[in-house]
Amino acid sequence: MMSNMMETSLVVFVGLWAAMVAAMMLPSIVPLASRYARLFDSPRWPSWLSLGVGYLSVWSITGLAAFWLAGWLGGVAMANPLAAKVAAVAIYTSAGLYQFTPLKTICLGQCRAPMSLLLQYASWRGVSRHFRVGAHHGLYCLGCCWLLMMLMFALGLMNFGAMLILAIVITVEKVWARGEMFSYAVGAACLALAVAVIWFPQLAPGLLNSAAPMGM
Repeated sequence: MMSNMMETSLVVFVGLWAAMVAAMMLPSIVPLASRYARLFDSPRWPSWLSLGVGYLSVWSITGLAAFWLAGWLGGVAMANPLAAKVAAVAIYTSAGLYQFTPLKTICLGQCRAPMSLLLQYASWRGVSRHFRVGAHHGLYCLGCCWLLMMLMFALGLMNFGAMLILAIVITVEKVWARGEMFSYAVGAACLALAVAVIWFPQLAPGLLNSAAPMGM
């Protein structure tokens, strides 16, 4: 019975995670989709559906890791408020520092769909090429944004205000001409939150609100 409950919880969680990712991440795929469309002249909607499914499949798989992490952090938050505060500081600090790393810069550059990447995609063949393009681009997007998504564990996985703000941040990073400088500003803001949450625990409601662990 316990096993069945865990399996049901996992399926529900991954389904909710996939829906959240779709709402947050699909707007940020506009640079790739628009340029890819121009490259292939007259795309048909099944092709873009396949591309979107490939893109979301990468993020949906991360729901398995997120399920385990949400359970572990929820247990920490319920059992030890001090450890929960340390976890909140660690999440904000990690997200902030990652914004300044070369890996973030490389992945962000690829997420902006440069011509070299588009030419690479143009050479791909086969009935599954649009799915593979979406999955490949999704991996770059994962490398770019995975620690920003980790902020949801501090802010609350079902915090719709936080989802909207992060969706805007991720999209601006990829679409705006000064996206790289914007990502540095986001990193600085995350580091400021890492300090501020020590005195203002309400800045991490997903971890430091014992009445609703993980904000769910």
